[in-house]
Amino acid sequence: MTFANPHMLWLLILIPPAMLAFFWWSARKREQLMTLFIQERLLAGLTVGLSATRRKIRLSCLLLAAVCLILTLARPQLGFDWEEVRLRGLDIVVAIDTSKSMLAEDIAPNRLARAKLATLDLMQQAKSDRLGLVAFAGNAFLQCPLTIDDTAFRQSVEALDINTIPQGGTAIAEAIDTALTAFKEGDNHKVLVLFSDGEDQDSGALESARKAAQAGLRIYTIGIGTQDGDLIRIKDEHGNSDYIRDEQHNVVKSHLNEDLLREIAGATEGGFYLPLRGAKTIDTLYEQGLARLPKSDRQEKFIRRYHERFHWPLAVAIVLLLAEMFFPERKPGPKTKSASEASRTVSAAGSAMTIALVVLLALPRLALGSSSSALREYKAGNYGDALKEYEHLLQRQSNDPRLHFNAGAAAYRTGQFTEAAKQFGTVLGSPDLKLQQLGYYNRGNSLYYLGEGDLEPTKRTEAWQKSLQDFESALKLNPQDGDAKFNREFVKKRLEELKQHQQQSNQQKKQEQQPQDRQKDQSQQQQQQQAQQNQEQQKQDYSQQEQQTQQQKQEDQRQQQQATSQAQAQKEPQQQQQTQSTAQPKDQTDEKSQETAAATQAGQMTPQEARQLLDSQKNQEMVLPPKPDAKPRDTSHPFRDW
Repeated sequence: MTFANPHMLWLLILIPPAMLAFFWWSARKREQLMTLFIQERLLAGLTVGLSATRRKIRLSCLLLAAVCLILTLARPQLGFDWEEVRLRGLDIVVAIDTSKSMLAEDIAPNRLARAKLATLDLMQQAKSDRLGLVAFAGNAFLQCPLTIDDTAFRQSVEALDINTIPQGGTAIAEAIDTALTAFKEGDNHKVLVLFSDGEDQDSGALESARKAAQAGLRIYTIGIGTQDGDLIRIKDEHGNSDYIRDEQHNVVKSHLNEDLLREIAGATEGGFYLPLRGAKTIDTLYEQGLARLPKSDRQEKFIRRYHERFHWPLAVAIVLLLAEMFFPERKPGPKTKSASEASRTVSAAGSAMTIALVVLLALPRLALGSSSSALREYKAGNYGDALKEYEHLLQRQSNDPRLHFNAGAAAYRTGQFTEAAKQFGTVLGSPDLKLQQLGYYNRGNSLYYLGEGDLEPTKRTEAWQKSLQDFESALKLNPQDGDAKFNREFVKKRLEELKQHQQQSNQQKKQEQQPQDRQKDQSQQQQQQQAQQNQEQQKQDYSQQEQQTQQQKQEDQRQQQQATSQAQAQKEPQQQQQTQSTAQPKDQTDEKSQETAAATQAGQMTPQEARQLLDSQKNQEMVLPPKPDAKPRDTSHPFRDW
């Protein structure tokens, strides 16, 4: 035996004792009043035939009827049937950093504990999604494969500590690669939620994120810690507390690296970074990130459908109330007028007590609203009051998709299209395919009117595109829905008209800008022509200067040639005389000097100068070091195991 509303059982502690106290007080009060108006010697004759036992039986019926009504409100359930449910959800892998730096206490109680609590909050949000768990430090390990078993996932999260991964450090790249292996081939949307302080010891995190993005993985990073950081405390085997120290025995202080986490999330399409601050971080993650992703269908979960048994205690309560009304306090026999009036008075008191009890039990539901009253308000055209009633009901039954659908319909009628789209979006997680189809259809209508009320063309286009997608999803679930087909074609037509209008407006803007562009082009052409004229003038001046210099050089060369010819004319008679008188060998030094002079005049290097230059270069030659066989280890950054 189970109860759908077990909190109603607390009324058993309040209502029956209060009724017993009231019955005892009313009996005492009745006796006191009777002694005031009736003499004691006449009292026995007036109360002939009245039975105290019968009165107690009637009061007991009232008391038991109250107990049965409370049990009816608690909705007892007995027995169940297994029912296969068609689930729609995402595949989400959660990666939690279990390195020693997660023991920092800059957020209470420490980073690792807060990450585990946030993961359990995410599990509560992702009710129809499959969840997996990856623990990582110096390397990564798939702690829990993708599953819909909340108990198994919770146990895996609670078992995490800094000893889960024996190798120290923080390898975010390996965590991303391990998360990719958890998804099956063909999964449409792969999601990774990474909890870490960002103190990565490996430089390949961004490269792994980019490769994962090509494989279709979307990464959301959650920063744990503060930028100011904190010292890392750890306990040894004997329970003594100490700080983690580096190789130089300096105390280590861990800081939150938000830049790296933001870059990792930005490397994937649609991913973003959130710091774990406040109580709404996971709500923001799911509403702005995960809830907007399209969910895939799966048939793999059986749920228990319990049989309602509330009609049993309700039937007993009705029988007891009828018995109290028709069961007299006086024994069968002749009745006096006064006794009959007394009996009617007690019966009226019992009926009044019953009515008061029913009103008292109905007060909580009247205060919070009821679905029947909300439906009456909706049919009467009071859509605002109906929306308020449904909002009161959702405070108690937030998991009922039918209430969300009705609230969305009421909000749609009042023109609150944003609220309507939100309520219809909640219906999409319902196992009822017909209700899902209606949710897509009505959300498409809400988004269309949202876009129609938006004056900005880009936002209007975005809203209408989402509306078109919802109508297409509704047709996938029910291809025979003629209204959905008509609305889809209508939205397509409006989108095309909007695009044409934008193109026409862009063309008009271009036409308006053409005269200005022409003036700019003419001014630019004039400037270019002026610049070309200046360049040509400069070239002419430069060519004239070059001609003058060449003429000057030619004049100098002529004068030198005339001087050399005159000198040779004077030396020729002497040389002829020397050759005729004596035949002597040629002087090599003279030849060398002539060659040197000729080479110098021609602007070339002499052979002696060339030898000297080569000798000087030989003295400066150095032997290159051999190429190392392997890449040297980078010792500028010491290895850190936290």
